[in-house]
Amino acid sequence: MKKRVIVAKDIILPFIVITSLFALWGFANDVTNPMVTAFKKVMPELSWFEAYLVQFAFYFGYGCMAIPAALFIRWKSYKSGIILGLGLYATGAFLFFPASSLESYPFFLISLYVITCGLALLETTANPLVLSLGDQETATQRLNLAQSFNPIGSLTGMTVAQFVVLDKIKSADYDETTYAVLDAAEKAAIKTADLGIISVPYLAIGAVVLVIMVVFIIMKLPAGQEHVSLTFKESIQKVFARKAFFPGVLAQMFYVGAQIMCWTAIFQYVEYLNLSEGKELVATYWNMLAMGIFLAGRFLGTALLSKIKAPKLLSAFAACAIACCFGAIVTPGMPGLISLVCISLFMSIMFPTIYGIALKDMGDEAKVGSAFLVMAIVGGAIFPPMQGLIIDAGGSGLSDTLIMGVPEVKFSFIMPMICIAMVGLYGLYVTKLKGEN
Repeated sequence: MKKRVIVAKDIILPFIVITSLFALWGFANDVTNPMVTAFKKVMPELSWFEAYLVQFAFYFGYGCMAIPAALFIRWKSYKSGIILGLGLYATGAFLFFPASSLESYPFFLISLYVITCGLALLETTANPLVLSLGDQETATQRLNLAQSFNPIGSLTGMTVAQFVVLDKIKSADYDETTYAVLDAAEKAAIKTADLGIISVPYLAIGAVVLVIMVVFIIMKLPAGQEHVSLTFKESIQKVFARKAFFPGVLAQMFYVGAQIMCWTAIFQYVEYLNLSEGKELVATYWNMLAMGIFLAGRFLGTALLSKIKAPKLLSAFAACAIACCFGAIVTPGMPGLISLVCISLFMSIMFPTIYGIALKDMGDEAKVGSAFLVMAIVGGAIFPPMQGLIIDAGGSGLSDTLIMGVPEVKFSFIMPMICIAMVGLYGLYVTKLKGEN
């Protein structure tokens, strides 16, 4: 029996270069998640809903840019899509400088939006390119392997967010009472300094992205499947004819929403434990632990996919993640936090596995299919503000009221639990389809 090769030897170096992109958007995602907390501290006048607009602005760009990205790479090439995506990424990052100078929260949101327009191009390009670089039988495994680089960037982003931003902003040294007694000039000085600190990681990553863009301009990349045989309309009709595709887009939207909620609200969950139980936990460390578990889950999932069909593994992992969400809601103290962290293990395979199932055997049309799956990342814009509204239910605090017997911040994890249930249903649905799993 012929051994299935995930990545051929002759393209290992280009494959590594391409997968570096997965680390880049991992960094952007997870340096941004803690900014919900950072902006809330620096601008205490914001409600939790308003603070969660950071995630709305960041992920809304995917919904706007994915289809134009697909049209662009059909017109040009995978390489052109990568270069343009990196250019937009760097531009959005550098816009943090004028946003900080103007001390404008809406300008910061616009900057995040521009960054994700670039990320949408990168994801629309890199994911189908990786799928096309080899045997279609190993495409889902190959994408899971490439996606394993994503948590590396995420861990870097979390580390930078903690030690460059959260540990440095002066606003964090004050509670509501001590901040209120400061005069207007003192408050203004703290705000100006802290907004400058928030900008630092974005300006730095903007410079790094420019360097990587030069590398891609110089380097010759594998062509993948570049030829186009159908019109854009015909391609859309073909991809939507697959029964596993559109439900896959919806499942991806729910998954991304769940991921962003779990990794953003962990900061509020830890803050609640610190306030209610007198603990001194550092949320970033727990978030990094969750990401480490997530990374391990990616490698575990890649191995399990060689033995278990993707839809069955997806539904099994979803069931376990739902149990962990329930534990985070109803279990008090540290066991609840541990349940929250463990959700990441079972979320680990979801994005690339949904992607691989939905685009299986699409060939040329993977570019168009990929655009809709990248557009589904807009779930990260839709669902987190809903979780913010739940946290706001009783007031500006995290436990102002009880919902079904638990503090509002804990009950808010009903949102990711519902989203993950939708992913599980997709796995069960595809398992029953013939010829599409």
